[in-house]
Amino acid sequence: MAEQAAVASWKQRPEGGSRRALALIIAIGRYGGRWLARLCLYPITAYFLLLRGPERRASRAWLARVRGRPAGWWAAARHIHAFAATILDRLFLLDGQSGRYDIRVHGLPALEALLDQGRGALLFGSHLGSFDALRVLSRRRPGLVVRVVLDRSQNPVLTSIFDSLDPQLAAAVIDGSRPGPEIALEIQAALQAGQLVALLVDRAQPHEDTVPVPFCGSPARFPLTPWRLAMVLRAPVLLCFGLYRGGNRYDLHFEPFLDPAVQAMAGDRRRRGAWLQAQVGRYAARLEHHARQAPLNWFNFYDFWNDDGAPSNPVPPA
Repeated sequence: MAEQAAVASWKQRPEGGSRRALALIIAIGRYGGRWLARLCLYPITAYFLLLRGPERRASRAWLARVRGRPAGWWAAARHIHAFAATILDRLFLLDGQSGRYDIRVHGLPALEALLDQGRGALLFGSHLGSFDALRVLSRRRPGLVVRVVLDRSQNPVLTSIFDSLDPQLAAAVIDGSRPGPEIALEIQAALQAGQLVALLVDRAQPHEDTVPVPFCGSPARFPLTPWRLAMVLRAPVLLCFGLYRGGNRYDLHFEPFLDPAVQAMAGDRRRRGAWLQAQVGRYAARLEHHARQAPLNWFNFYDFWNDDGAPSNPVPPA
C-alpha cells in the first residue's frame, strides 16, 4: 500500500541531530534547569523548519487540513516548537520530576476502578501530545507498573539516551521491534500481573494490516494489530491522550473504550472484520476530536492520509 510505503520512508528518515548534540541539550536540561534548556528549543525549531523539508511540509499540510485554511511558516514553527518542547519535557518526566508540571488528569476514576480490582488494562495512545505524561500515575499510585510497548529501532540515539536516565523503566519496556507472537505473550503476562500496558495505535508498521476509516475529512489507514490483540486477550481498553498546553501544562485524558464483555460481541470469524473496522472507526473519531482541540499536538510528520486515490482493501480476517 502507498501509505505503508510512506510510513516506511518516514521511518528511514535520519534522526534530527547527532548523539553529541542531543546529549548536550539533555546535559543543559539536567544541570542548567528547564528554563535554560527551553532556550535551546528555538534553534532546534529553526533547524527543523529550514533543513527538514518533509517534516515542515507535513506540518503545514496538517495545519491547513485541520484549520481549513493555508498554514504558513510561522504556524509550522509553532507546531515544531511544541513537538520539541514535549521531547525536552520527557527528560524531566523520566528523571522523576513530574511534580514540576501542572498535569490535569481527566477520567481517572474509570482507570482506578480497574486497578482496585487488580485487573490489568491496555492503554491505547497515539502520536498526539506526550505519552510520557502517563508518568504522573506513579505519584498517585505508588507501585503501579506501566509497561510501554516501544519500537527501539525507531530513533535509537534518542531512545538510548533516555534509557540511561531511568534504567529501571527501560528494563520494563516491551520492545515492539520483536516478532509479534513474542510481544503478545509479554503483554499477556503483564496484564495477568495486573499491570498497565501502553501502546501507540495510530501508526502502522510497514506490511501491517490496516483498515481505512474517516479521519479529519479523508479516509486514513489505521493498524489492525492492536485491536486484534485486545480481542484475543479479552483485555479492557482505555484511550489515553496527554495533550501539551504550553509552558508546564498538560491535560491527561483517560476514556473507557472497550470492555471484555463487549469484545465478546465480535462473534464468529465472519463478523470479526466488520467489528474490528467499527472499533478502529470509533477510535479515529476520538483521535480526531482531541486533535482538533489541540492541533499543535499532532506529531505524525508525514503524509498520514496518502491522498493518491489508492483503492482501499477490505478488512483482512482476524
